[in-house]
Amino acid sequence: MELNKYIDHTNLNNTATLKDIEKLCNEAIKYKFQSVCVYPYYVTLAKKLLKGSNVDVCTVIGFPSGESTKETKVYEAIDAVENGADEIDMVINISALKNGDYDYIKEEIEEIRDAIDGKILKVIIETCLLTCDEIIKMTQICNETYVNFVKTSTGFSEYGARVEDIELINKYKNDLLEIKASGGIKDYKTLEEMVTAGATRIGTSSGVQIMNEKDNS
Repeated sequence: MELNKYIDHTNLNNTATLKDIEKLCNEAIKYKFQSVCVYPYYVTLAKKLLKGSNVDVCTVIGFPSGESTKETKVYEAIDAVENGADEIDMVINISALKNGDYDYIKEEIEEIRDAIDGKILKVIIETCLLTCDEIIKMTQICNETYVNFVKTSTGFSEYGARVEDIELINKYKNDLLEIKASGGIKDYKTLEEMVTAGATRIGTSSGVQIMNEKDNS
């Protein structure tokens, strides 16, 4: 397993400084992580720092609540791509899901997907706030909208990724849809559990520690 290629090396701390993002990008280059995940404010900087590497720039949209209008999220996504983002992690409108407004959710996802010029799109469903039926419904919507990934969590809510949620998504997803596990993944054992359950991407701020832990095991 090329462990490094599973990892989106993440800093979504709202007190992150320029030096913090420089450190993040330098670590991502050293360990050849799949991407760095930063707020839209830092996309331009990250793109510059990662120039010449194979590390992608990932950013978050409608983060972390998902409650902005779809028009706002579309603009935010377009702006991020114009600034150099390679991957977009968008938060669904959880209120719309709770209201059973599935058409709104599908339209929102499709409008963002169509606006980002073929870039990778991951849909954050915030599993900790959903019932099993809602997780299944969101997995089916992600199947139908041909996004690249369904992502478990922002890491800013009640809890992050759980093995049982990954297994549930894996049961209902189609062959094209991939799973990103995110939130609370701080050691190699947890990462391995998520991958075994079906995750093909891991969002974590502990990527360096996980790599060192694996090397020393």
